Amino acid sequence: MKKRELGKSGLEVSALGLGCMGMSEFYGSLDEEESIRTIHRAIELGGTFLDTADMYGVGRNEELVGRAIKGQRNNVILATKFGNVRAADGTPLGINGRPEYVKQACDASLRRLGVDHIDLYYQHRVDPNTPIEETVGAMADLVQAGKVRYLGLSEASPRTIDKAHAVHPIAALQTEYSLWSREVEDEILPFCREKGIGFVAYSPLGRGFLTGQIKSFDDLEENDYRRFAPRFQGDNFRKNLDLVDRIHEIAKEKSCSSSQLALAWLLSQGDDIVPIPGTKRRSYLEENIGALDITLDEDDLRRIEEAAPQGAAAGFRYPEASMKTIDR
Repeated sequence: MKKRELGKSGLEVSALGLGCMGMSEFYGSLDEEESIRTIHRAIELGGTFLDTADMYGVGRNEELVGRAIKGQRNNVILATKFGNVRAADGTPLGINGRPEYVKQACDASLRRLGVDHIDLYYQHRVDPNTPIEETVGAMADLVQAGKVRYLGLSEASPRTIDKAHAVHPIAALQTEYSLWSREVEDEILPFCREKGIGFVAYSPLGRGFLTGQIKSFDDLEENDYRRFAPRFQGDNFRKNLDLVDRIHEIAKEKSCSSSQLALAWLLSQGDDIVPIPGTKRRSYLEENIGALDITLDEDDLRRIEEAAPQGAAAGFRYPEASMKTIDR
C-alpha cells in the first residue's frame, strides 16, 4: 500500500482509506461480523486509515471499529468526528461546536473506540452559532492533553478554514469529492493546497452510484437513506445513469471496474488527496484497493473529463435540509 502525507502536517496515511459509516447505518442491511472482517482485511492490505464518526449508528460505528482494532491500535490511523448531534433514537438534534461539548464528545468517542487517543479529530459540520475559533481552541486543548494528535474539519468553507488554521494547524479537510461532485476544484482544493492542508475525499464513488451496481431505484433497500437523496430520484437518476455508462465504457477499455476507474481518477488529481471509499464487504474493499495499480495517461484523463465534466451530475448532493448544514 502506498502512503500519502496529509498536506504538510506530517501525518502519513495509506493512499486509500476505509470509510466505515455504512457498516452501522444508512446503506441497507448490516452484517457486523463481515464488517469487522473487512476492517481486518483492510489492515492486512495496508489500508490502515480508518474513518468513522460519533453520529454513525449513534455511536455504534465507533464501537464496531473499536472491536475491530482491538490489539491492533498501533497499526492504524484512526479518524473520527464530532458535532452532528443525534438523540438515542437517531433523531437529529442539530450541530454543536461549543467548547464544553467538544471535550465531552471526544471523551465519549475515546470510550466507544476503546483507545487513549484519536489520530485525526474532525469537526463534522461547522456550528454557525459558535465561532470557529472557540471550537478549534477546544480541539487544540485536546491535542495538548494528548487525547488527539491532529485536527481536521469537514465541509468547511475557505473562510472558516482560514480562521481555524490561525488558531491551530488543520491537518486535513474532509469533503465530498468524486467524478460527480467536483465543486471543490473551484476554491476549496486550491485554498487547502495554499495552506498546506491535506484533502480527504469522502463518497469518492458517489454513494455507490459510480460503481455501476445500482441500475434502478428499486435496487435500494427500503431502509437505504439514498432513497431520499436527490441524485437517486426520478429524472436525476436516469440522467446520472448516463454518466455512469460513459465511465463504464472507458473502464472496460482499461480492463478495470468503474469503481477502480473513478478512484484512480481521484488519486491522479494530486498526491495530497486521500479517498476514503466506504464498504462493508471484503470483495469490494479488494476491488477498491486495486485502483492503486491503475495508471491513467493524458488521453485517459481527457476522455474522463469529457465523460464527467464538473457539474455533470443531476441533482443536489443532499436533501435540502442537509444542504443547509454545509458551510459555504
